[in-house]
Amino acid sequence: MNDLEKVFLSELKDMYDCEQQLVMALPRFERSAESRELKGVFHDHCEQTKKHVNRLERVFGGIGEDPRRKTCTGIEGIIDEGEVLAKEFEGNSALDAALIAEAQKAEHYEITSYGSLCSWAKELGKTNALSLLQENMTEEKEADHRLTRLGELARNPDAARHDTPKHSEAASKLSKVVSSGT
Repeated sequence: MNDLEKVFLSELKDMYDCEQQLVMALPRFERSAESRELKGVFHDHCEQTKKHVNRLERVFGGIGEDPRRKTCTGIEGIIDEGEVLAKEFEGNSALDAALIAEAQKAEHYEITSYGSLCSWAKELGKTNALSLLQENMTEEKEADHRLTRLGELARNPDAARHDTPKHSEAASKLSKVVSSGT
């Protein structure tokens, strides 16, 4: 196995873990989202991500490797940020805008990773792998575009029109009023 094949296999394992983590995280983001449209985007992309996992398993099989995961710390961090934002902006009109931004970070991570994998598959003459990886990358680009449109046409303008205090800030202010007796 040459050096490029080693890095290809390493990144393939990373993306296999990435997609598996997203299969687990997307339903949580779906539950956190406020709008029906964003819930639908998360639901649809979770179903699509399951297909990405299947395609990656086919890539592994096509190169004679067993599907194995290597912890994808990049996507782990993006998912963690999304969960923090979901809690921080719960009940706030900007919640969906924040979730869209985190989802797009994940899409961009995946697009970049699939781009490299496609380039390496092409260089290594792995045409079957290339075709499957390009399918995943195309769908990631479509998901990113869908998120952009939802943000720009609905969620961002909606959040810009509102000034919803965070629950914790409102509770803090109420507590101060009650304790001061005013």
